[in-house]
Amino acid sequence: QVQLVESGGGSVQAGGSLTLSCTASGRTFSTHAIAWFRQAPGKEREFVAAIDRSGGHRYYVDSVKGRFTISRDNAKNLVSLQMNSLKPEDTAVYYCAGAFAIGLPTTPRQYNYWGQGTQVTVSS
Repeated sequence: QVQLVESGGGSVQAGGSLTLSCTASGRTFSTHAIAWFRQAPGKEREFVAAIDRSGGHRYYVDSVKGRFTISRDNAKNLVSLQMNSLKPEDTAVYYCAGAFAIGLPTTPRQYNYWGQGTQVTVSS
């Protein structure tokens, strides 16, 4: 079993940067693909980025390509999401999620473990 805790959210102005962290407990972290999802008020949970269990493959939703970077350190049970050039439309609660998978799942139902979420607010 994997337990996930997000941190690093906050409020920034458009064009600013934030780094989100997802810290995991459990010895099986390295066997899980990890993703970030986000959910804005009144909207469905949206896939943002995923990284496979080795860290060798990444996938991003088009709207964040070139601005966000996902990375992981299996020795530290840590996944990070570096977010640059933030826009007001990036405002949401961000969740990290874990899936016991070889590839890069992109839908919420494919993920078994979820953190509690961290708020990101980008003002114009």
